[in-house]
Amino acid sequence: MADSDTEAGLSLVPWRSSTLYVVLACSLMGVMGVSLVSPVLPDLRPVFGVSDAQVGLVITAYTLPGVFVTPFVGLVADRFGRRRVIVPLLFLFAVAGAGVAVARTFAEVVALRFLQGVGASALITLAVTLIGDVYEGSRRDAVMGLNGSTIGTGAAFYPLLGGALAGIRWNAPFLFFGLGAVVGVFALVALADPDADRSTDVRTYLGRLRAVAVLPEAVAIFVALFVAFFLFYGAVLTAMPLLLSDAFGLGSGRIGATLSAVAVASAAVSSQYGRISEWRTAPELVALGFVAYGVGLLAVRLAPSPAAVAASLLVFGVGFGVVMPSIDTAVVTLVDDDLRAGVMGMRTSMLRLGQTLGPVGFTVTADLAFPTTVGGYRALLVVAGVVATLGGVGCYLLLRR
Repeated sequence: MADSDTEAGLSLVPWRSSTLYVVLACSLMGVMGVSLVSPVLPDLRPVFGVSDAQVGLVITAYTLPGVFVTPFVGLVADRFGRRRVIVPLLFLFAVAGAGVAVARTFAEVVALRFLQGVGASALITLAVTLIGDVYEGSRRDAVMGLNGSTIGTGAAFYPLLGGALAGIRWNAPFLFFGLGAVVGVFALVALADPDADRSTDVRTYLGRLRAVAVLPEAVAIFVALFVAFFLFYGAVLTAMPLLLSDAFGLGSGRIGATLSAVAVASAAVSSQYGRISEWRTAPELVALGFVAYGVGLLAVRLAPSPAAVAASLLVFGVGFGVVMPSIDTAVVTLVDDDLRAGVMGMRTSMLRLGQTLGPVGFTVTADLAFPTTVGGYRALLVVAGVVATLGGVGCYLLLRR
């Protein structure tokens, strides 16, 4: 029965559709910006003579533009079509990211990462928007799960690749971002031109977006996104590499291998989302995902070895693999086609806010509020784990009632 369900899910995926491969390629570029660089963070400290709090800016500068740029990008994409936005973003992502490899100062690194973040700001957003535009019903759920699984697979592979490239030289991972230009050429050729402008009245459009933004369902989605990515980027992708380096003495290669556990679990779970979504509603799945978040973070705190840390991160990855497809499905079904990119832009704005504040929140708090950063990271993992677990359990019980 399980095999037949899997085959049925795979048969719903339009493998001959060029749009599908643009979606998957854009998602892979979008997830590359942090997961490829995360294992390199400890190496950047001696190269540029910066502290933990400063090195966290490599992540924060990349995610910050998305907080402000993505809603505007969504508006433009809804009015003038997806291709006219996706292609320039991919080229900016590639050029600015590869430029970090030749940066001479840490200020240049931060500035280029900011520009790269502008390019990356809406790549995954527009990929999910395309899914909502082109596919419906069970096929949409199947493609959404495939996209989530692809993101998870990329996020699992990139830390390994980033760690291996950093073993050659600290700046080698940044050169890999040039691949975004190849994807840009592919999107230029593969995506169809928009038939016509989708909207002519900006004021009406913004008014409709504002009405959607205050809906209880939308508010719940935005809060869940912020917390999910605050924890993921703060605890896992920023604090964890520094903790693994200082507490266990791991190099960039082993750090990348350890962090990839999150994405391995996420990819496996997301690939089955079409089946999982039949078991519980999307809000219930989000709540259960946060329980897995919390349990995983608490287990990391108690882990006595890097292998135990990796095992704990598998649990966290299960939560991530459930939360993201559930939230994205809720978003794309919330509004009509002509508002979808705009609402996805608001969704990504909140996501980026969590990505931006998470690294700073964890590194600065550990640096200033505790005698040692290692002790600070461990304490913060406990706090984050308890909050996520209790919040997830509480929300799930309320939803079940």
